[in-house]
Amino acid sequence: MNVEGQTRIYLDNAATSWPKAPGVVDAMLRHLEHIGAPAGRSGYHEAAVVERAVSETRRQLAYLLGVREAERVVFTFNGTDSLNTVMHGFLRPGDHVVTSTIEHNSVLRPLAYLASRRGIEVRHAAPDAQGIVSPQAIEEALNEKSRLIVISHASNVTGALQPIEAITEMAHRRGVRVLVDGAQAAGHTPIRLEESGVDFYACSGHKGLLGPLGVGVLYLAPGAEIETESFRQGGTGTLSQHPQQPDTLPDKYESGNPNVTAILGLQAAVEYLRDRTVTAVERQMRERTAQLLEGLAGIPSIDVFGPLSAADRIGVVSLNVPGFDPHELASYLDSAHHIQVRAGLHCSPLMHQQLGTTDRGGAVRFSVGAFTTAAEIEKVLSALSSLVH
Repeated sequence: MNVEGQTRIYLDNAATSWPKAPGVVDAMLRHLEHIGAPAGRSGYHEAAVVERAVSETRRQLAYLLGVREAERVVFTFNGTDSLNTVMHGFLRPGDHVVTSTIEHNSVLRPLAYLASRRGIEVRHAAPDAQGIVSPQAIEEALNEKSRLIVISHASNVTGALQPIEAITEMAHRRGVRVLVDGAQAAGHTPIRLEESGVDFYACSGHKGLLGPLGVGVLYLAPGAEIETESFRQGGTGTLSQHPQQPDTLPDKYESGNPNVTAILGLQAAVEYLRDRTVTAVERQMRERTAQLLEGLAGIPSIDVFGPLSAADRIGVVSLNVPGFDPHELASYLDSAHHIQVRAGLHCSPLMHQQLGTTDRGGAVRFSVGAFTTAAEIEKVLSALSSLVH
């Protein structure tokens, strides 16, 4: 926790949350040290314990995300795997896809691959000055061949929350399905997926959900799985006598041994979020984000990107300080103040082109988390203020 007498101030939660929720480490150690069994493949006591725990994690995630049928929540290897499962499984040669310039490479690169290998066409809608992509901008990019819209729930650069419900309502009027990249939103803002109407929702377990690396989550709305092929086939522990992949959920997309250790860690994290409530987490994070934004507004010359109000974003604030290369600034903050942030393009090159920060090496991103304190934000503001005064 301490380096050379300084307390670590971790503000890279958009990359992965830290610290993890209470109970996560103990749950993972318990599996590694005392249980050690796989899921869905054996009949002895410990294997049954694991199978029940995986099913319970699925049920708790479904409840947290506003999903009635738990089998519609699929475990993947990470958020990127969840996104790839849909894009590779749903899109067909000649399809038209609309996405946006705010997207992460987890969206941009699979679409670029499918454009070059499968002949799909991709259009990118741009956000407004606050980083918000309007339903109108998305609709203007649609055509008669459009089958899928891919949109981030929140930008990992500006933190801007996107109007996914309004985008979905418009899309369904046009007969188009919607895939939401929820990597930055799940666990940070309350989500009711069935009410939102989205067809697919992909997220990682290690960010706002406060679990470990190595497990992702994918939700498929009723009927969406019929149009989405499994692009990975293999053992599921069920229907082993059949040569074809099962077409029932969740087995259709869960080939191979799942990362049981990570899933049990995620279970502990979801239990923590259930008890604390995502609403309470969101409230605290908005308080810290508002504190950071208000403090930055009082420091001259700092360029802050994204919505002006904390109510319109998650806890991500990217900025640049004139005269400082983003990587040099991040290195200075770590070495001098033990403030840990991320500099660069954040795997979102089109967003940085939109912001005009590409030639500057990107920006410095501060991302608060569920455990960020007011005192930590004050230290950040003090450190930044000392650079420009």
